Amino acid sequence: MPEKNLLELEKKANQIRVDIIRSLVEAGSGHSAGPLDMADVFTAIYFGDVMKYDPKNPDWEERDRFILSNGHICPLLYATLAHAGFFPREELLSLRKLDSRLQGHPHRVALPGLETSSGPLGMGLSQAAGMAYSFLMDKKKNWVFAALSDGEHQEGNTWEAILFAGKYKLYNLTVLIDRNNIQIDGYTENVMPLESMVEKYESFNWHVQEIDGHNIESIIDAINESKAISTKPSVIICNTIPGKGVEYMERDYEWHGKPPGTKGNVGEVVEALYELRTLGGQIASEHE
Repeated sequence: MPEKNLLELEKKANQIRVDIIRSLVEAGSGHSAGPLDMADVFTAIYFGDVMKYDPKNPDWEERDRFILSNGHICPLLYATLAHAGFFPREELLSLRKLDSRLQGHPHRVALPGLETSSGPLGMGLSQAAGMAYSFLMDKKKNWVFAALSDGEHQEGNTWEAILFAGKYKLYNLTVLIDRNNIQIDGYTENVMPLESMVEKYESFNWHVQEIDGHNIESIIDAINESKAISTKPSVIICNTIPGKGVEYMERDYEWHGKPPGTKGNVGEVVEALYELRTLGGQIASEHE
């Protein structure tokens, strides 16, 4: 990938993180860790020329589908859709407010660019697999992307969908897992161990890749590799740092479900925005 293009993508991911913090602070509630850690993945999908969509025609029949299974990280999806041109960025400050289109979990008919409503964990892969299966039955070329959390692999319905996709060789399905190792009650390997996720998916007839979820170039390469597989569904396990970009949040599961600035702690907000804006300057200097 040309250096200039990679720089622009890294800057975009950082801008999205800033907008996530701003919208969470304005809302006074919501999830921080997951949205911040998957910003690079979402940036790669929406701005890395790997997914077909048209913000001016969100119901375009030839579009690819993006399914957010872990709906609680919707501040990231909303910020990404705003940057992609689906609605004005100013609207991000209405997150979780009464009568807002940006609800605490995505509501499909409320906002352009949303393909499903999501809230209960474990449902998204079944929805994505059903879409992918229908496209194959209709001999259509639409691709289906699905974002899943690692914690929702503790849900039985997720494994039913994994079985289904493997059985029917849904090669037009690419799943990206946020392997941040946390959930609301603690670290996944303490709550309910998940490893080895690579071996489990491979045994269910999936093409498996494991990557650094903060390396945008690697994310795009992995997605392109998944689209070259014609015999089975693909999963990309994205190793991420929860709260990425805000040091006091990183790897701390307590930031799974709360925003900065609660209880009037303005210092948390100032520090988060300062670190992200400083990171923006570092990104630019690294590419000089």
